[in-house]
Amino acid sequence: MELSSKKKLHALSLAEKIQVLELLDESKMSQSEVARRFQVSQPQISRICKNKEKLLADWCSGTANRERKRKRESKYSGIDEALLCWYHIARAKAWDVTGPMLLHKAKELADIMGQDFVPSIGWLVRWKRRNNVGFGARHVLAPSFPPEPPPPGLTSQAQLPLSLKDFSPEDVFGCAELPLLYRAVPGSLGACDQVQVLLCANSRGTEKRRVLLGGLQAAPRCFFGVRSEALPASYHPDLSIPWLEWLAQFDRDMGQQGRQVALLLAARVVEELASLPGLYHVKLLPLAASGTTPPLPSSVVRAFKAHYRHRLLGKLAAIQSERDGTSLAEAGAGITVLDALHVASAAWAKVPPQLIFSSFIQEGLAPGKTPPSSHKAYEMPPVPGGLSLEEFSRFVDLEGEEPGPGVCKEETGTEDEEGDREGAFEPLPTKADALRALGTLRRWFECNSTSPELFEKFYDCEEEVERLCCL
Repeated sequence: MELSSKKKLHALSLAEKIQVLELLDESKMSQSEVARRFQVSQPQISRICKNKEKLLADWCSGTANRERKRKRESKYSGIDEALLCWYHIARAKAWDVTGPMLLHKAKELADIMGQDFVPSIGWLVRWKRRNNVGFGARHVLAPSFPPEPPPPGLTSQAQLPLSLKDFSPEDVFGCAELPLLYRAVPGSLGACDQVQVLLCANSRGTEKRRVLLGGLQAAPRCFFGVRSEALPASYHPDLSIPWLEWLAQFDRDMGQQGRQVALLLAARVVEELASLPGLYHVKLLPLAASGTTPPLPSSVVRAFKAHYRHRLLGKLAAIQSERDGTSLAEAGAGITVLDALHVASAAWAKVPPQLIFSSFIQEGLAPGKTPPSSHKAYEMPPVPGGLSLEEFSRFVDLEGEEPGPGVCKEETGTEDEEGDREGAFEPLPTKADALRALGTLRRWFECNSTSPELFEKFYDCEEEVERLCCL
């Protein structure tokens, strides 16, 4: 008697799963009909629908292996992602990337992240297969998201209107990159640690794009254990802004909203992006190379820096109050890139929409005839105690000062860096640590005559922490 064999599972590749989603979206076929066409079960089609967003993200990333049938996650996912990020940077700079070079870099990243990991040839082969990496001639990296086909009736990038008058104020965005000495202190004009910041907002001030911070380190130790998707801003391991990837993501976001927007950029940036594949939802409008008007109003940039410096001084003062005898420079030396990322996000959130709107109109960067009421009242936060208005203004514009030799030495030898050299990591906080911290914070509020409004904000934070602890 012949034994009945179990039905063999037919797994679909990533490309086939995308075809399934297209069939379901574009036709009136049911899941059962699509399942019969692809010779799989209806529950398998249902699972594909549930994972639609993740599958589309993999497909659009341009790095996933589209013929793979199952996605096996790496045991060392942090190293995997860090190496892929470094690989993109290397190819964007047209470096020759070889297998031994990748193995060496993977080991280096593992040491930085404190993981006991020795990459093998087999691991490298699987890493390349997972991320659709292949070696060949030098080339410049294409954007992470390939251009979407234009919807019916949509013209190409070169055919779009060139005037700001063709866009509503909500759809005119300004974008600027700026250097930031992220842990400088007043009176210190040395070559302190620097990051590059990318800011973008629409002329109404109603939409601010996520802040992007560019730094020199591929995997700063302060990011150990941190989930990038949980951060309020993005970090890029290079001082140069990744314009190709950033613009591709911006175009994709606007496409999902069904919008056509204008993006003001410096002429030199647009020239560098001359070979960029078509953007179907974002129109790049370069400012005159001979002009002095920045693509994001200077008053907006200065307001961001003023709020950043104001918040930074508040943090430094708190550190000094906790540690008696600590100088301002010593307190500043303990500020990490992760601290800077949070402070930058908070500072950008504090730049008011009224300031952004009036600044765009006054500098002729947005359609409009009469500027709103004066925005000077919104430009600067209160002057911190111990500084005059002139001293604080100079501190805000610190990047324009000529650095002096020998100053700011304290900022190159922090306690964190000494711990880094020993390979030590601070243990990650547990759920119990988070709940204890909540109790301590509430007790501190109770004993220091805080306002009822502050408790309302605390209750929201407490509720969210407790929810996360139950996951």
